[in-house]
Amino acid sequence: MDYDLVVVGGGPAGSSVAYEAAKKGIKVAVLEKEDSIAETVRTSGVTWIKDIMEFGIPRDCYNPVKNYSFCSPNNQVTISDTEPKAAVLDVRKTYRWLASQAEKQGAEIFVKTIINDVIRNDRGDIIGVCGTDQQGKVEYHAKVIVDASGFASTVSKTMNFVTQWKRFGAGAEYEARVEKSDTDTWWLMVGQKYSPAGYAWIFPVSENIVRIGVGIGKPDSAVDPTERLKELIRIKAGPIKNLGKITPIEFHYGLIPNDGLSRKTVFNNLILVGDSAGQANPLVLEGIRYAIKFGRIAGKVASDAIKKGNTDREALSPYENRWKKEIQSKINSAGKVQDRWINLSDLEWDKELEIIKELKPEEFLDFIKADFGLTNVIKLATHHPKLAVRQLFNLVKSSKN
Repeated sequence: MDYDLVVVGGGPAGSSVAYEAAKKGIKVAVLEKEDSIAETVRTSGVTWIKDIMEFGIPRDCYNPVKNYSFCSPNNQVTISDTEPKAAVLDVRKTYRWLASQAEKQGAEIFVKTIINDVIRNDRGDIIGVCGTDQQGKVEYHAKVIVDASGFASTVSKTMNFVTQWKRFGAGAEYEARVEKSDTDTWWLMVGQKYSPAGYAWIFPVSENIVRIGVGIGKPDSAVDPTERLKELIRIKAGPIKNLGKITPIEFHYGLIPNDGLSRKTVFNNLILVGDSAGQANPLVLEGIRYAIKFGRIAGKVASDAIKKGNTDREALSPYENRWKKEIQSKINSAGKVQDRWINLSDLEWDKELEIIKELKPEEFLDFIKADFGLTNVIKLATHHPKLAVRQLFNLVKSSKN
């Protein structure tokens, strides 16, 4: 089967690439291994309303959040905003909406298609992918291939361009019906009790529906996030006790890269986007907004290259230049802060929450989103004279130099 552009993976990155490319008249195929788009949910779905509005995601696809509660083993703080700035996505509905937008532009989506090998030309450059679907063996040839296969990085690994991620987050959560919940408020739970190298969470999805989860950094900790999650629910730890009766609806498990922006993301005829590219915020390990935003940029760059008849690495490099310019320094800075957080004791986390309590809502959100613009850093250091705050943001500032 011959296409201009073949996208491996039907998640938010893949659908966003397909949407932009198809909109520009490019013949696009999206290959998804599962029986349907978003059949399996692998993320808690936290993102930011500003980005949602920019992407045009419908209002019925998310729950807005305006109160941000933190708890450590012996402390608790809530930062309340006047209007919602964060959101918890209905992940399945959002991903299917993104895929439908791509289809409306003319992209073809093939489910139950498992890609396990690549097709190379005489120079060793990728010119297609192959695998199996319900009818048997299939081959897809294209001028550009996009690896949007997520954490697995199926295509780029097969090309021997990348190896397995060394650092990553493993997350387990239950979407559950509860007796009592506050749809305006999320909870992040930190310290050894909750997660030895990460955090636990309660994210409101809708009235009386929440996601309760645990994320643990690997290889920083050997703790199994699923077992820790079950234990926290069993003992009704921290704010979990306020939910009343908990009735699980669905279990989610996912892996997200945490190696920083360590990979090349363009090669001859090949682009990496989303988790395949490592485009994730290490502070809270969220990357949906990056997947959509940079997926759309990748679709535009690939389309231009295809139309010009040149799809080598240099022709595709504007994509990599663009995303690196936008987030590389921010992600590097966030990684420095994460390294500090991972090593905090429970007592130090109790003190850290006193620092967080001083932040205004917009300062807190800029920080947790890894939006470390130099102006924001200077403003924070000026407004909050506590030594610990200065140390924290001087660390961020120095990592930019």
